[in-house]
Amino acid sequence: MDIRLSQTDRIGANNSKKGKRKKPIRNKKSKKPIRKQTRRSKKKRKLTLGRIIGFFLYWGLIFAIWGGIAIAVIVGYIALQMPSSDSWAVPDRPANIRIIANNGKLISNRGQMGGEAVSIRELPYYVPAAIIAIEDRRFMKHFGIDPIGILGAIRINLSEGRGPLQGHGGSTITQQVAKNLFLTPEQTIKRKIQEALLALWLERNYSKNDILELYLNRVYFGANSWGIEAASQTYFGKSARNISLGEAAILAGLLKAPSRLAPNKNPKGAAQRARIVLNEMAKSGFISEKEAKAAAIDPNKRIRTKIAGAEYYVADWVEALMQSYIGDVDEDVIVTTTIDWDLQKYGEFLVREYVREYGEKKGFSQAALVSMDIDGKILALVGGTDYAKSQYNRAVTARRQPGSTFKIFVYLAALEAGLTPDVILQDEKFTYQGWSPQNYNDKYVGPVKMIDALAYSLNSVAAALTINLGPQKIVDVAMRLGISSPLKPIPSIALGTQEVSLLELTAAFAPFANGGNGVIANIITKIETVDGKILYEDIPAGPGRVIEPQYVAMMNNMLMKAVEIGTGKNAKIDNWPIAGKTGTTQNSRDALFVGYSANMISGVWMGNDDGSPTNGLSGGDLPALLWSEFMKKAHEGLPIKPLPTSHIVPVPNENIGQNNKEKERPTTLVDLLNSLFENN
Repeated sequence: MDIRLSQTDRIGANNSKKGKRKKPIRNKKSKKPIRKQTRRSKKKRKLTLGRIIGFFLYWGLIFAIWGGIAIAVIVGYIALQMPSSDSWAVPDRPANIRIIANNGKLISNRGQMGGEAVSIRELPYYVPAAIIAIEDRRFMKHFGIDPIGILGAIRINLSEGRGPLQGHGGSTITQQVAKNLFLTPEQTIKRKIQEALLALWLERNYSKNDILELYLNRVYFGANSWGIEAASQTYFGKSARNISLGEAAILAGLLKAPSRLAPNKNPKGAAQRARIVLNEMAKSGFISEKEAKAAAIDPNKRIRTKIAGAEYYVADWVEALMQSYIGDVDEDVIVTTTIDWDLQKYGEFLVREYVREYGEKKGFSQAALVSMDIDGKILALVGGTDYAKSQYNRAVTARRQPGSTFKIFVYLAALEAGLTPDVILQDEKFTYQGWSPQNYNDKYVGPVKMIDALAYSLNSVAAALTINLGPQKIVDVAMRLGISSPLKPIPSIALGTQEVSLLELTAAFAPFANGGNGVIANIITKIETVDGKILYEDIPAGPGRVIEPQYVAMMNNMLMKAVEIGTGKNAKIDNWPIAGKTGTTQNSRDALFVGYSANMISGVWMGNDDGSPTNGLSGGDLPALLWSEFMKKAHEGLPIKPLPTSHIVPVPNENIGQNNKEKERPTTLVDLLNSLFENN
């Protein structure tokens, strides 16, 4: 029989089941019921120190394991992104160009690093010791990474309110070498991990001394100086091989903030930082406390540092010439120049002192000087008054109007056309195609010998000669003597209205001093590697004869008179035969004197970079005086040598230069020129 319960019966049946009590479970021995424990009935365990330590050890271990796994994964991932360690190699240090004077004196270092590399064995022991003491005192003990230093850096960063990786990094010297050689300076986790891996590789493949040497030769010391040698030369003007303990401490202290602690800009800050370095050296046992106190520099006294002198203009020019001499410079080289160190420094002194003493009164702010021997070898070159303030080279790069110094080409052309120094010419005002050349004081003397016209720098005579000879003839003569700047054949070229450099103008006077041979201004005599391999050696060469001897002699006669009685008389040197020519441009914007002896040629320029007028400064004034002082120094102890001159040939026609209306037509160039003068 199928018995089905109604819903009411099922409910009742369920309720009857719920209503029944279960019998308690009893203990077999005591027969007492056993109470089932619940969470509420459990007793609370006491919180003991052991339980706390155990808790942290347990979870610390968990975090350490998983943290280590995570770090290993990250490091492994970054390591996989890096090239194979088999391909890692320390990159070559960029080539250095060591530029020296003719006596071996260092002029300057050029190249990306600003100085040559030096071996750690060449340095006093306290130079690397100062670096280690202040930068990485555990350098000789750690394996490339210093965990103690890293934790200390994190503590300092947190105490100063920065992030753990912001500010102090705890990097070792090895890590800094790795960063400088292979990486960028970005502050990221990825870069720090790469730095650490590279540091481990460096420690495995190089000795501590090798790593320290890499650091010393590549770390940045400010002022475009990379490496200890570049820094020592920049700040102290001597090799790192010769610096004192105090100077070594200054350089080591620079590494914290090269621009802020530079001894030439912040001597007090540099001295204070050097004291810290010295104290750290004493703590590390490199020096005694007594030595540290003795080497400390008084912060209230200025540190003597090297001042960038005019020789840096020379170095800049030499560096610019290197490509044309030997092509790309891919190894350290030594460049021997023609520079006479003593004359170079004396020329620099004179240029600076003349501008300081007379510049404000005469309204000029710059000056330049070039001096060379009669073969074109540069003995001194001063491109301005202060290289530190302006690197613009006014001796080589600048192009300025030469004024009346350019007249040497006009008068040489006239001599080669048949005139002689004693020919009579007419000095008077005239107009040619709307152009009216004027004399300096707007006065005219009438009939005048050509030698006197040049001596007194009469503009009308030079202009008339140029018009009749043809401006192209003057351009040709100037280019033959060495002017390379572009010249236009226009009449005003006679008065030096077209721009040339002081260097090429000075070189153009050389043929008068050496008997007629053209020269190419030269400053490099030899280029060699540090191992002594010759890459270039100067061989005497040049354009050869550019002026015939008789014209050299006549030009010397005329230019000597310009110094004896003419506009250049301030350039006289006792007992020495001297010749030269003054130059003054419109509104006295430029003032020049270029002159020579049988030994050397020198040129001086004064003016303003912006071309503004001076206060009546002329070439026969301060430029001639400075030139004279310089040349006196240059000729000390030299035997007196005469310039090539000749007896002046008399003009055969006594009527030349006199009014002669009865002549039907001129029959010679002399007659033609004087006919023009008479009719203008």
